[in-house]
Amino acid sequence: MGRADDTASVVSRPRQHALLVRLSSARALARHYHDEHGLGLMEAGAHRSASGRGEVEAQAGQVITVNPGEIHDGRPVGETGRRWSMVYFDADFLARIWSEISPAARAFEFLRPVDEDAASARRVRRLLSRLVVDGEEALAVEELAPALLAGLGLEKTPPPGRGAPAGIRRSKALIEADPTRALGLAELAAEAGLSRFETVRAFARAFGMTPYAYLIERRLLAARRLIVAGEPLAGAATAAGFADQSHMHRLFVRRYGFTPGALARA
Repeated sequence: MGRADDTASVVSRPRQHALLVRLSSARALARHYHDEHGLGLMEAGAHRSASGRGEVEAQAGQVITVNPGEIHDGRPVGETGRRWSMVYFDADFLARIWSEISPAARAFEFLRPVDEDAASARRVRRLLSRLVVDGEEALAVEELAPALLAGLGLEKTPPPGRGAPAGIRRSKALIEADPTRALGLAELAAEAGLSRFETVRAFARAFGMTPYAYLIERRLLAARRLIVAGEPLAGAATAAGFADQSHMHRLFVRRYGFTPGALARA
């Protein structure tokens, strides 16, 4: 399976609760993150990923997870590529379900980036099947999600970067305030109270990526929200701060493995 055989589809988003993405690729995905909790299954081949929970490897038949804001990438193991499916759950939707399971909890995360439990794999496979067959019915998600979450184990966690120096957090906030604005490293360094070189190193150490990579991530997330809301691709690219639609397209595929057009058609 080479790059010529890469396939990607965004299957459904039932009532805005869950986005199902199915990928078959030998492509290496660049470091990125999601606003949602991701839960899926490695269906064929194997996949190695650097994540906030260390280097992990998922084999066919194993459950894979990712938490909101968790920096990760993805590389095939060997030369045959891999095939996997992921469901990205809206954070508020999952929080509501988890509050019914554990009323005292306010925040949570998936504990294991790769889960070998056969029962969990069966539940995830059932969820994926329901989303394909009953893509418009949110009940398919709602009735299966509680057992999945309870079985995979979640816990309260501090937000990423809590221990970062105050100056670096200010630099991050400057990017977040307006990701479409052209920011210079000197401006971020002044906000952090460090040299430009020190700012890049401290930012990457605290948040898992450089200031420029983080700026691109914020623009991509903005573009995703605009596309899901129905904004035409060219308009979404401009509004999110990209030079043009092709620039957004290239970065989108490099990080997510599917095109902005696939998301727009979902």
